[in-house]
Amino acid sequence: MIDASSMPAGETIVPGSDLLRQFLDYLTVEAGLAANTILAYRRDLRRFLVFLKTAGRPPTEATTLDVQNHLRQLKLSQLAISSISRALVAVKMFLRYLVSTGQALRDITDALDSPKRWQRLPHLLSRDKTVSLLEGLDSDDALYLRDRALLELLYASGLRASESTGLRRGDLNSRIGYLRCFGKGSKERVVPVGRPAIEAIDTYLGNLRPKLAANGGQRDGDALFLSAHGRPLDRTAVWRIVKRAARRAGLIGKISPHTLRHSFATHLLSGGADLRAVQEMLGHVDIATTQIYTHVDSDRLKSVHKRFHPRP
Repeated sequence: MIDASSMPAGETIVPGSDLLRQFLDYLTVEAGLAANTILAYRRDLRRFLVFLKTAGRPPTEATTLDVQNHLRQLKLSQLAISSISRALVAVKMFLRYLVSTGQALRDITDALDSPKRWQRLPHLLSRDKTVSLLEGLDSDDALYLRDRALLELLYASGLRASESTGLRRGDLNSRIGYLRCFGKGSKERVVPVGRPAIEAIDTYLGNLRPKLAANGGQRDGDALFLSAHGRPLDRTAVWRIVKRAARRAGLIGKISPHTLRHSFATHLLSGGADLRAVQEMLGHVDIATTQIYTHVDSDRLKSVHKRFHPRP
């Protein structure tokens, strides 16, 4: 587990750093939030504490105006609305924590409204372009079998990059075509995996993974996907693999592991899959998060309109 409360080397201490460490420990131990979420909150709250230091106010005495001015500063720094919204969530949770532990006297969070977020349609690939991406690897590359297995799995199951790197060999049942993964907040779910992905993974496990594990002296922790040095693959490596395949396939735009996740969901829904089933496979807590994929397939919408409207 990542120690999100530890102080990185060279980082300056600002007023409230001790309170921040206490809060992050609470999120880790009591709230059980995912390590990546805690690290993001830590960055957001560090910025807030630096802002309060400039304003000459400790976090226990923060005002509504302080928070509003901080958000305005974030907006002026060209931070994305989604990132500002997350920062506000982190600040509100932190301030409520200070009140609940008796370290602040007044709860000001009810007066803070979240900035409105545009519901942006996700970037995705058509079926043909997805096939081009999956086949956009160099078969002569020494890690081809691993990379092909990874790409096939990302598209077959809709996994997040961090979920794919957290897989263990025992999480995949190739006989019945299912895998177990742990998503945000360490929530466990079971996802079906198609035959092409199963075959690609089995080939990788039988022909390449043993060699990679030997490179690491068998210190791989039984991770499914390994680096060239035999260590568990990390999220950054997954992004590089996807981007390298996209370049070789001649695909334009910001293509990432999440693009395959978006394409997975959209292609399922356009094929007639039930929204609730897709929600479960993606690991979304709120079905509203999944519903965005019903708006991105124009062909499907035209088909529904033509079929059901009295004057198509």
